[in-house]
Order: sequence, then structure tokens, then C-alpha cells
Amino acid sequence: MFRPDGILDFEYFSSVIREKQITCIQAVPSLFRTLFSFFIETCQSFHSLCLRSLCISGEAFTPDLSKVLASCTAETCLIWNIYGPAETINSTFQRIYPAANTTMISIGLPMPNYLCLILDSYMQGVIIHGEGELYLGGVGVFSAYLGRDDLTAKALIEIDGQLFYRTGDLVRMENNGLLHYQGRKDHQIKLHGQRIELGEIEQCLLNITSISTCVVMKWNDDYLVAYVQSSFHTNEEELRQHCQSHLPPHMIPSFFVILDQLPLNSNGKIDRKLLPPPQFSSTHLTNGIDLLLPTNDIEVSIHHIWCETFKLNQISTNTNIFTIGGHSLLIMQLFHRYRIEFHSRTNTLSITDLFQHPTIIHHAQLIQQSRASFAQERIYLDEQIRFSSTNNNTNIYVIPLIYRISSMNDHISISRLQHAFQSIIRKHQILRTALYLDTNGTIIQ
Repeated sequence: MFRPDGILDFEYFSSVIREKQITCIQAVPSLFRTLFSFFIETCQSFHSLCLRSLCISGEAFTPDLSKVLASCTAETCLIWNIYGPAETINSTFQRIYPAANTTMISIGLPMPNYLCLILDSYMQGVIIHGEGELYLGGVGVFSAYLGRDDLTAKALIEIDGQLFYRTGDLVRMENNGLLHYQGRKDHQIKLHGQRIELGEIEQCLLNITSISTCVVMKWNDDYLVAYVQSSFHTNEEELRQHCQSHLPPHMIPSFFVILDQLPLNSNGKIDRKLLPPPQFSSTHLTNGIDLLLPTNDIEVSIHHIWCETFKLNQISTNTNIFTIGGHSLLIMQLFHRYRIEFHSRTNTLSITDLFQHPTIIHHAQLIQQSRASFAQERIYLDEQIRFSSTNNNTNIYVIPLIYRISSMNDHISISRLQHAFQSIIRKHQILRTALYLDTNGTIIQ
């Protein structure tokens, strides 16, 4: 078992793979991409790994990913595309051959002791190459949602005495029996391995009185975009803060597009095809008046990493990362880039910190700061309790010492003595360290 949040720490993740001689890994494609990119950036050898199987699930498997995985693993390592909702566990499988020139990867054939039915809206079977909803039956089908009989009744259906799960996924079948995923019947999506109900995000936004209607869509397989119709003055930051207060991080849209009127089709419904593509925040990227440049070495390094990651020439240091297309996986990538770039300075830095403080300025401050050790906290609290005073210097722990300095000729140069002290202080960072409480009551050094 990994330690909590261990899967987000690629240095720890890779060490476990090596030390425990892991032979099989099942994860979403985006995690595999980021993990193997970390191996390349840290110059770690792939061929010394004991991996025998890589199982990709949770997201669409693209042909280019199979070539990436094949180039990073031994020839004996098998690559599998696995399909299966949480309600049925792994239900279908397909072995991937990277050498094969394929443009579309199927979700394969049913696992042993599983049944697959492809039915149309009238619960009738569809013809070969016809599109229909996938129903899964067999040993892995769940029995019920705990305490939600209403959802259970919608999800499970009995056909010829066999219990089947209604997946909501649209598939088609080839002549050889292979299944190909075509999309969703409803507006539920998978993003970075997380199942997301777009309706929940839309309902959250509709709770804002100034918004009359809205639509949330998946864009470029990487981002969530919220289109809102508002007749009042509403800005993107207000919408983002509202979502951050009511939704988990993976459900917060990367872009908010505010329109006076959402486009409608001839039936009066919102025409999603006519919605404009999202644009990066021009305020932060092109407006020279608002552009804030890095002010120290750490900000310069972070600014370079951001520009390289987002493929932009300039980013203001007060730009919110989510307004330029940032998402959870990019935050993870930045976290590990910081570890490589700043070495020991990020020992106490967490991915949660980067989420909560999403600008270059904030990231630089987080890297400059680090939490005090247990011994330092004990000393600090002891000083506060026993030696507290009314002056404003209580955040500095002082060890009072007096030295008597003698000289051969009874003459000491004060200026040289001060220069010597300043040289020592510049050389040793600990001599310039202070302890204080942050806004959360945590002792910071």
C-alpha cells in the first residue's frame, strides 16, 4: 500500500517501483505519461525495472501512448487496454501491439465470465458496426448503491434472468467482436481518470443569481470549459472562487466564457457546436500595464518553468494558473519540476499548497518558506512561553552569549570584526533564519 498521496509524489512512486520490484501497474493514461516523463527528466533507466504488464484504464487509450510506453519498457512488457466502470470493475481487455500501425484502439473483448450487450433506445440489439449503449453483465456487476435505491433502479436492469449494468457508454462492434468506445449517452465524462457529472458543475454555477443559464463542456480532452449567460456584470474570478468553495479541485473549470446569450438551435435548445472556443486570458499575457515581471531568482526560475510548460513567451507573475489552462496533472508536473530545480527547498512543499496558491509569486514564496522541524517548534514555543516580551521581536529566537576578546597589542579593529561576522552570516543560511507564525498558526522558518 502506498502512503497517503504517494501516487502524486513521483520520486516516491518510482522508488517503490524499483525497491518492491513491481511487475504490474494499472493506471490512467495521463498518469503513465507524467510518470514516464519524470523518469526521462531524472535520467532514470527503464530497462532495469521489473515491469511485465502495463494496464491502461479510466481514459481513452491513444495510439501515440502505446509507442511512448513501448520506448520506455522492455520488449517483454505487455501493454493492455482495460475498460470497466467502477460498478463492474475490469470488464473488457485488449492487448496493444505498439508496432502495429493502428489509428484507433478498441476496448477489446469481454473478460471471462462477463457478458456484453449493445442495445438501442428500444432495448433491441444493434447490427454489426451499429452504435448502441453498452450493458455489462457477469461476475463483477455490483449489487446496489449503498442507501440509494433510486440510483440502483436506474443503473441495473434484468434481462433474461441476468442482471446487467447500464453503463451509459456508446460503443460499436466490429466483425471480429472487438468493441470500440464512441462516447457517452449522457453528459458524464472522464477527465484525468476522474468521473465527472457536468450537470453538477452546471447546477453549482446556476446557484449564482446573476447567471440565467450555463453549459459545461470538455475541451481538447484536458480541460473543462464553463459557458455562462449573464445579464449582470460577472467576472471570471468570481465564478472561479464560487466553484472552489463548492466543488472538488478536479471539477473546477479551467476556463469561464461569459456570454450575453448562449447560441440556440432551431428547436430552441443550446447549440453546443456554435459555442466559441476558450481563449487564454489576454489581460495577463499581452497587456503590458498589468504584466508583472519576476523580481528575484526563484521567481525567474519558476517563470521559465511555467513558460516552458504552457508554451508561452510571457506570463505575469500574478497570473492564476487555472486561467491559462492549468489543471491537476500540470500542477503535479510543476511540483516535480520544482523538486528537481530547487532540490531540498521543496522538502515540505505539497501539491495541495500549489493548488491553493496558484500564481508564480505564491509558488516562489512557498519554496522560500519551509515548516519548522519538531525541535525548532519546541524551541519557539518555549521562547514564547518563558521569554515573551512586549516588543515586536518575539519571532526571533535569540541565544544570548558574551565573549571576551583579547588582543596581542590591546587593539581590535571593530570594522574588521563586523566584516568577519557579516561574512559568516552570508555563508550560513541558518544564521539568517527566523521563526514566525503564518496565518494558519503554523510555525514557519
